[in-house]
Amino acid sequence: MVASFRAVASGISTLLLICGVTVGQVVLPPARTVQETQEPVFAGFAAQPQEQILEHPRPVANFRLHLEYRLPGPTAALEVRTGPAPALVLPSGDAGAWRVLELQFEHLPDQAASLLAEVDGKIISDIPVIPDSKKPRGKGKGNSEAQIPGGIAGVPARLSIVTRGNAEIRQAWLQPLGDTPHASLIASWNEESLKRGKEVFTSLCATCHGSPTVEGSMPTSRKFHAEPFKNGTDPYRLFQTITSGYGQMVPLPVPPEDRYAAMQYLREEVLKPLNPTQHFAVDAAYLASLPRAMRTLPKQAPTDRTPFYAKMDFGPVLNWTYQVTKDNIANKGIAVRVDAGPGGIARGRAWMLYDHDTMRMAAAWTGEGFIDWKGIAFDGSHQTHSSIVGKVIGSTPEGPGWANPTTGDWTDPRPPMRDGRRYGPLPRSWTQLRGVYLHGDQAVVSYTVGEVSVLDKPGLVDARGRQAFTRTLNVGSCDRPMALRIAAVEPGLNLALRGQGGSIAERDGFHVLTLPPSTSPRLLKVYFGRMANASIAPLAAADETPLDLANFVHGGPARWALTLNTQATIGTPDGAFAVDTLTLPDINPWNSFLRVGGFDFLPGGKRAAMCTWNGDVWTVDGLSEKPSNLKWRRIATGLFQPLGLKVVNGDIYLCCRDQIAILRDLNGDGETDFVQCFNNDHQVTPHFHEFAMGLQVDDAGNFYYAKSARHALPAVVPQHGTLLRVSPDGGRTDIIATGFRAANGVCLNPDGTFFVTDQEGHWTPKNRINHVVPDGGFFGNMFSGAGFTDPSDSAMRQPLCWITNAKDRSPAELLWVPRGTWGPLAGSLLNTSYGYGRVYVVPHETINGQMQGGVVELPIDDFPAGIVRARFHPTEGQLYACGLTAWATNCKTPGGFYRMRYTGQAANLPVSIRAVAEGMAVTFTEPINDKSAGDASRFQLKTWHLERSQKYGSAHLDEKPSKIVRTRLLDEKTVLIEIDGFAPTQCYELRYELIDTNGKTFTGSVHGTIHALGAKAPAP
Repeated sequence: MVASFRAVASGISTLLLICGVTVGQVVLPPARTVQETQEPVFAGFAAQPQEQILEHPRPVANFRLHLEYRLPGPTAALEVRTGPAPALVLPSGDAGAWRVLELQFEHLPDQAASLLAEVDGKIISDIPVIPDSKKPRGKGKGNSEAQIPGGIAGVPARLSIVTRGNAEIRQAWLQPLGDTPHASLIASWNEESLKRGKEVFTSLCATCHGSPTVEGSMPTSRKFHAEPFKNGTDPYRLFQTITSGYGQMVPLPVPPEDRYAAMQYLREEVLKPLNPTQHFAVDAAYLASLPRAMRTLPKQAPTDRTPFYAKMDFGPVLNWTYQVTKDNIANKGIAVRVDAGPGGIARGRAWMLYDHDTMRMAAAWTGEGFIDWKGIAFDGSHQTHSSIVGKVIGSTPEGPGWANPTTGDWTDPRPPMRDGRRYGPLPRSWTQLRGVYLHGDQAVVSYTVGEVSVLDKPGLVDARGRQAFTRTLNVGSCDRPMALRIAAVEPGLNLALRGQGGSIAERDGFHVLTLPPSTSPRLLKVYFGRMANASIAPLAAADETPLDLANFVHGGPARWALTLNTQATIGTPDGAFAVDTLTLPDINPWNSFLRVGGFDFLPGGKRAAMCTWNGDVWTVDGLSEKPSNLKWRRIATGLFQPLGLKVVNGDIYLCCRDQIAILRDLNGDGETDFVQCFNNDHQVTPHFHEFAMGLQVDDAGNFYYAKSARHALPAVVPQHGTLLRVSPDGGRTDIIATGFRAANGVCLNPDGTFFVTDQEGHWTPKNRINHVVPDGGFFGNMFSGAGFTDPSDSAMRQPLCWITNAKDRSPAELLWVPRGTWGPLAGSLLNTSYGYGRVYVVPHETINGQMQGGVVELPIDDFPAGIVRARFHPTEGQLYACGLTAWATNCKTPGGFYRMRYTGQAANLPVSIRAVAEGMAVTFTEPINDKSAGDASRFQLKTWHLERSQKYGSAHLDEKPSKIVRTRLLDEKTVLIEIDGFAPTQCYELRYELIDTNGKTFTGSVHGTIHALGAKAPAP
């Protein structure tokens, strides 16, 4: 089974689960008050002089007994009997005063029982191990378990009291014991916990719930600073809400102490000053009433709060968006560690940053920490991006790094976008990234300037405590002058040059390397650094490192030669489908965080390649109809959020946020030596939400992917919220369709059309499946890059269906079931769910050119990780799927890889839904019992519509049931549901409970859209 604990171990940076919808389709109950955890006992007791025994009517386990009693005279006595513990005789006190017993009894299977009793806060009995009480776990009489609601199951114990001499009881209740010391965590709040609480709250809670100055990214979330709470304001109920989720919030799996720390910050820094009516006063009585923690539970290891990015070895290069200053952002940054040492780029002390949009050196800097790790894929924050940390030694501002090879000037030809800044690459005729060569812990950037090839190797020289950054340049022959801006002129920045055929001089505020025309290549090395009252020339003169970079472009030593083994977990067939878990190597020497964003099969089908959101690419060997031992190999890292992968003619193509890249193994050792840039037309801005998702290829060799729009903000570039096509040679990118918000992947259809999903948000009232025809069109999001100004619904292409949150809170990529596989589902359309970790069948039809249909989930348990990509195996014919857990999903496992097998048993799923004049004709995979099909009470239909606006999402408007007149079979698999006043509807839910011809009862529900009605169904 895939480990489910890495999210906690990896720190809060991975926990982007704050905002969601109702967990699955199960409405969570409200949080219990403290009083509701206290179950009254011995309520029928009346004081009597003679002995009486009162026994609790059922066995209990792992409980706290609160008993307020009084012994009025010398003959009065009261004892408590609990399971195997010795009878506990309670002390009388002074002059028959009322006293309070707090008894804690614990008994877990395979452990001895334990008892702790206090009267008025003083211990009267403490038996950590009750002799002869250990019970082995097992079945049979005496080995069952008991549990108080909300508590921890344990060995059943009988509870009784014995009284005599008119002993009195004023109050008695049981409370379940748990695993959290609520009272002590609250009582221990201090400045340190407040600081930790701020970190948790601002990274996770405020992201969706917002603040007085910044709206949360999920505007439907409660505004803590202004609105009343829905699920209680006292700490105990807040803790339950954080732990279990509620309404549109899913659980936050951070340690209990962090939950309470975040709560402390919420109470002290938000509620008390800004929303005081929601601030609950905590006193000693409240703390005393809280459920207690068991002391016999196994001790948990200390929580490792080190975030994954502080532990992960990203390799020597990390492609990302980096801010140097507010006015200097490398949107397509290539950061390279240039000092020696293990641990990859995050462990470095010196770095150089290129921007491959303009092929400039954006910055060179030293220090500790590398970057601040802000951003959705690192610390989980929204509306942020990463900034470098340390001392900048040299930099160049945004703009071309090399002079125009034709004119020699530096005028940036890219048009300013809506924010006044320029995005996307310079024209290919000016400069073009070819890729990055990797050789051990060193890297060489390859690009062209005009027709001239350039190899550019960043480095560092260190001699007698003095350091200088270097750029080793191998420049091809050229027939006209070339010029490179090394760095902006700044006080104390010294430069030197080694090699022939170039010179450095100050020009227009820059240190510029000028290269005259030459019929032969030039080998040069530029040095720059800050050396007060010293020249950098001696460092350059002493450097004997070869200038020829030829040895770096043919492959280097393996960096990740270790093969890791995991065991597949084969699912038990239970119904039509069985699910196998193809266990990821979550525990690995590089602390790689495996949130899988794409995969494809390698030639032969026994191996697959997969990419992770944080930049890794792995291969897995051992795929078969009966997989057992899986062999994993890390082959690349440092890529920019790859969320799509496609194997073409054996080559691995990746859809990254900054480019489509091809992985090249130059020396046959199984690792990537050259990350080739196939296309980098991507218009990347620093906004966190503009993911590039999916990667598919048509028969002509064109590539397709979807690029998200900005979240809650108007588009800045034309590519925001679009479906994009890249030509077979990588030389051209075209916008096919626009108006999307967050299209999670692409499905290519046999007829040349596409399916893409989209996510609820601004201008997108609910999730949806869009059918995109070759001429594209506008799909409704006014915040996309289309430039549309008409907000009316008639101006947008209508989706195949709208999907309400309870059905799927975040749809992902669709795919077709191949013909000849999966029995009656062959040829069906499937949709995957990142939000719930499900797979749906999508029955649909086309009327008057408009596609319409619905979704219904396959009868399997939810996957642990949110499913984003799926492919059918080329020979097995079974469905493989990968996924991840990040922002806005109910799933909890960081990443997963699975196989879903069709068993041949009855699926009982609708594979066709036709809207006819009388109602709906629904065709199932198996024949239906005619009596159940003719029982109209077995069907329920309700409809509603939505409001599309700039607001986030939409409520269900005019939701109402429809009257089903009658139902009947049209053929053995098709039921006609005749509906009174049936008409097109933006949204519907059809529920059914039927019996197939084998006598099996099955239930389900379809959520869908009806744009138009077809002809009448055939007469009976």
